[in-house]
Amino acid sequence: MPGRCVAVAAVVAAVCLAPLSAAGQAPPRTPWGDPDLQGVWTGSTLTPLERPADRAGQEFLTEEEAAELEQRADRNRFVERVPREGDPGTYNQIWFDPGTRVIPDRRTALIVDPSDGQVPYTAAMAERERQQREYRVHGARNTWVDVDTGERCMTDGVPMFWLGYNPNHQILQAPGYVVILHEMFRDRRIIPLDGRSHGIEQWNGDMRGRWEGDTLVVESTRFVDGTAERWAATWRMPTTTMQLVERFTRVDENTLEYEFTLTDPAKFTRPWSVRMPLTTNQAARGVTEGPLYEYACHEGNYSIVNVLAGARAEEQAPAAGSR
Repeated sequence: MPGRCVAVAAVVAAVCLAPLSAAGQAPPRTPWGDPDLQGVWTGSTLTPLERPADRAGQEFLTEEEAAELEQRADRNRFVERVPREGDPGTYNQIWFDPGTRVIPDRRTALIVDPSDGQVPYTAAMAERERQQREYRVHGARNTWVDVDTGERCMTDGVPMFWLGYNPNHQILQAPGYVVILHEMFRDRRIIPLDGRSHGIEQWNGDMRGRWEGDTLVVESTRFVDGTAERWAATWRMPTTTMQLVERFTRVDENTLEYEFTLTDPAKFTRPWSVRMPLTTNQAARGVTEGPLYEYACHEGNYSIVNVLAGARAEEQAPAAGSR
């Protein structure tokens, strides 16, 4: 399977994306002749989206560095940590699935373009992202509509293939359609392949797919503008100018090569791209293969009452710092 170069707008050089497997074997086919991508796939990995600061300039881990990270993850997988002072805590470790292995080529970041492995935020978005990490960014809390879509159990946006928990995804196919069911939020993406024009705005974009050889290409546009939300600084909360192109290629029995390129001039100085493997090999994660389980979250969850009550208490506080 030869390598492939993807031309990216506003970038002089093309981004060359080599396949994860050079086996060169033809993928299995559906009864109607399309490449068969069906199965339950997981994106769990120790490899972070962005290159950590202490790995700046280092594109790949050594074998020794990768082994050390994986051994540490095995040791700490179910170790419970005491919450910091003032922190009420969160889910315990049984709920999380950050993975215990780095991706096979040992890259230090899932981002392959830009070469520094960083999301190319505009200056304004970089500052909002920093503030958000410090829990200093939030908008109005007058009604439940003002609350972030994730907190409302609706969606956290796409793509979502390597999340730290619920990183499992089922792909189903029928003639003329591909369906992706994400464990997180139980998002269902129904992707037509018949070349129809784009339709209405949707939280996860209006999706259209096509086959380029044995690769499924999914283009999503017409996202609902989420910039008024609390998490607006994050790249997964879209604006109406966001465009997402995803590629799925089956490279062997247990592996899908997954790539995406995200473009949004409202947030980024240039398009950026990710490449990672999705696997059905659950044994590598220490569990047996199984179905997706129910994501038991609903829009009327009781936390909304507390979020709105906290906003009212904050408004009544005698000083801004008293919270």
